[in-house]
Amino acid sequence: MTRPRGKNRMTVFTLTMMTVAAVVSLRGLPMMAKEGLSMVFYILFSTIMFLLPASLVAAELGGAFSREGGGVYTWVKEAFGSRWGFTAIWLQWIQNVVWYPTVLGFAAGALAYLFMDPGLADQGVFTGAVILICYWAATLVTLSGSSAAGSVTKYGVLLGTVLPGILIIVLGALWALMGNPLEFAPAGSHGAHARFFPHITGLGSIAFLGGIILLFAGVEVHAVHANELEEPGRQFPESMFLAMTIIFLLFMLGSLSVAAVVPADQISLTAGLMQAFTHLLDKFHIGFITPFIGLLCAFGAIGGVMSWIDGPSRGLLATARNGDIPPLMAKTNKNGVQINILLIQGAIVSVLACLYFIMANVSVAFFVLSAMTITLYLVVYILMYAAAIKLRISRPDLPRSYRIPGGVPGMIAVAGIGLLGVSFAFIVSFFPPTDLPVGNPVLYVALVASGLIIFIGLAMLMQAVKKPDWKQG
Repeated sequence: MTRPRGKNRMTVFTLTMMTVAAVVSLRGLPMMAKEGLSMVFYILFSTIMFLLPASLVAAELGGAFSREGGGVYTWVKEAFGSRWGFTAIWLQWIQNVVWYPTVLGFAAGALAYLFMDPGLADQGVFTGAVILICYWAATLVTLSGSSAAGSVTKYGVLLGTVLPGILIIVLGALWALMGNPLEFAPAGSHGAHARFFPHITGLGSIAFLGGIILLFAGVEVHAVHANELEEPGRQFPESMFLAMTIIFLLFMLGSLSVAAVVPADQISLTAGLMQAFTHLLDKFHIGFITPFIGLLCAFGAIGGVMSWIDGPSRGLLATARNGDIPPLMAKTNKNGVQINILLIQGAIVSVLACLYFIMANVSVAFFVLSAMTITLYLVVYILMYAAAIKLRISRPDLPRSYRIPGGVPGMIAVAGIGLLGVSFAFIVSFFPPTDLPVGNPVLYVALVASGLIIFIGLAMLMQAVKKPDWKQG
């Protein structure tokens, strides 16, 4: 891939913000806050066993292949061949398709507060319309080029994720310093689990862990932009480490703030953040800015979606040029953006969004779909870690601008920790959570397993039928 010149080059700050946008979603704060103090264990586990090794491995692989582009596709292909490289980027791409309507559903809930009518968040027509409008607006901006998309993503994460995240942290700290009761503490608890370690009665009781780890996923997605930096070998690792620090602080401190002011049994997974903001802002007599906060949170969700629209689809474009999928998918517009891939992606997202118009209650259905995305994405990380170990052994002389210290044993230790973390979360994801009415447990497992088999099978099928003339120059 050719590197952009001059003003079109990406800065460390922009790439850092795009990475934070790809990982951090404030809608995850209520999910973690609902666990009370146990959230500290979940966040530390996810950081040590997932975020840290993923950042280190992505920094090494991204620096080593900064000029090739393609991200996880290139990394896995170099280690195990194009079949598995395509499988990795395909799974990274397809799991997003289900994720988009859920995160934009959070945007719809935030916009309901902008219109001073929180009840709108429960109306399928309103939610579905917001998803369609916001998604296609984000797609149109992405089609105008990575510069425009990067700007919207950068300001989206700054104004809609970092700013509200800092605000909820500051307000939560003031709440505690003023001596107000902390809802996650025993004295002020309303059903909250005032314990550091989760109460484990079976794997179903920690099925929540898979969802928490998924909240930290995506630190590697913008490795496709490494070659757009002035000095990719040095700047890409810097961007990864800075993003990792911001992600950890926002998740940990933000979740504690929500848990401090809203009783655990009253936290809404979709509107919990705005519940906390409403409570805190009213407490400090500035409740009139609640609609503005809702607007910012919605803007942040849109910025996060835009971050994901460009990254994995850019990697899929690399597979089209390599001949792994039909050449129709390799078409780009005048800005070099993968137009047909984005249009197909948008069509699938639109179909999923229309479920809000025709179904009375889709929360459980989307939870099952979310469980599918967890298993699909964890397979991508298994392949990424395995590729990092393989390349350290098979290509020791490959120029790497950043190397995980310790030689091959160091890489095995870091990637091995990551493999243990994702493998454990992968197994847990097949167990229905004990605190969610998912219905028939056998059906739940069957649906999650069938989704994994079908989507991996589709990747293998496309590889089996691909033709030599698909490959471009």
